Amino acid sequence: MRYLITVAAMLGLIFSANAQAGGSKVSVAKTPPVVTKTLPVAGDTQVDPATKEIRVTFSKSMKTEKMWSFVQVDKASYPKTTGKPKYEADGKTIVLPVKLEPGKSYAIWLNKGKFNAFRCKGNLPAVPYLLVFETKAK
Repeated sequence: MRYLITVAAMLGLIFSANAQAGGSKVSVAKTPPVVTKTLPVAGDTQVDPATKEIRVTFSKSMKTEKMWSFVQVDKASYPKTTGKPKYEADGKTIVLPVKLEPGKSYAIWLNKGKFNAFRCKGNLPAVPYLLVFETKAK
């Protein structure tokens, strides 16, 4: 619940600032990017532990110059990384190379608090997103 209030409050501030600046219409350009797709899919409880990457797609083209904030919920639920994150040519999808373990729950924030380096080309930070999934036991 706290997370939902935080996101709603953040969007409210953005829309209020937009209205005060003389803009009364909501538009994609004036709003922050959001996560539109993840692989593994959020909430999946049957992810193949042989999966080698986490893929996140945003609604807008992102700043790709080493700009990301994969944030730990805690050390135990953060996947072991096997390389650095890299954006695909579309500028919207980032790939994090990982090594997953069977029968384990994973949780990763994409932007959280002061860690908000996922930003669109217009420099708006992405709305925080919690990706949680579980791998199948062998």
